[in-house]
Amino acid sequence: MNSIYDYPLESLESYFEEIGETKYRAKQVFDWLYVKRVKSFGDMTNLKKTLISFLKQKFSFDGLKLVKKEEDTDVKKYLFELFDGNKIETVLMKHDYGNSVCVSSQVGCNMGCGFCESGRLKKVRNLSTFELVLQVLKVEEDIKERISHVVLMGIGEPFDNYDNVIKFIKVINDPKGINIGIRHITISTCGLVPKIREFMNEKSGVNLAISLHAPNDEIRNKIMPVNKVYNINDIISVVRKYVKQTNRRVTFEYILLKDINDSEACAIELSKLLRGINCYVNLIPYNETSHIKYKTSKKVTIDKFYDILKKNDINVTIRREFGSKVSAACGQLRSKTND
Repeated sequence: MNSIYDYPLESLESYFEEIGETKYRAKQVFDWLYVKRVKSFGDMTNLKKTLISFLKQKFSFDGLKLVKKEEDTDVKKYLFELFDGNKIETVLMKHDYGNSVCVSSQVGCNMGCGFCESGRLKKVRNLSTFELVLQVLKVEEDIKERISHVVLMGIGEPFDNYDNVIKFIKVINDPKGINIGIRHITISTCGLVPKIREFMNEKSGVNLAISLHAPNDEIRNKIMPVNKVYNINDIISVVRKYVKQTNRRVTFEYILLKDINDSEACAIELSKLLRGINCYVNLIPYNETSHIKYKTSKKVTIDKFYDILKKNDINVTIRREFGSKVSAACGQLRSKTND
């Protein structure tokens, strides 16, 4: 039985036409799901009883079970259990511009980045569209506030689950769905070049973030195995095409690891690499975890790295640190539960 949350509006409209109903019925169902937030077809009082009975037979409202929640100032981390017993994480971050949710796209991850807790637990499967959608709905239900921003930066590589991620974006962006602005949605990828090419042709308006984390192949090969397939030159080349074709700025994520990629020489090299690209760099202080050897760079080192990029006319920010009292590293809460 399929979940009703698996369908973007256009797909649901097509389905309703196939069964002899009108597109309008699909819009009514969408309104019940995402505006009125009902969790039963029986509560959809403007649908025919025969249609309600049919929908009950064909679709489920399978949910996510909250296993654990950790909280700190302006951040909540949720551990959800899926219908098959697997677990994923979702993170709420409160900003002055609104509520942002970081969603997981896979159970585990096969990218194997050396600094990442998520990659320590290998990929089990992709998340279905409904499992992505429900992460947003469950957080909104918990905080009783609207989610204004979504980032696909949790457990998993979003472009390794491309089709379901694109369907998810259609649901949350749809004015009749969750209605999150397209410029408020960000996909982060470690650099799957063919999928970046495919994504640029979607012309969706969604923000693209590249997890770069190194200024050269020597360092990146050591910390990110994917670089041996799609190296930095491949990534920079496709990003330049992406920026030209979409006229959109790209974000480069850069986690600073003590004595690995945080030197002044690395900052200078990164500045040269990104020169002329419409981008900005998001410097991220590393969240240490007991399972992984890497350490957080000193504040003075981070500030110096920032200053060098700034002096070289690279737009740069240092990401605000969230959750010193929660399992801050991506995948850490799930990992602790599994260990």
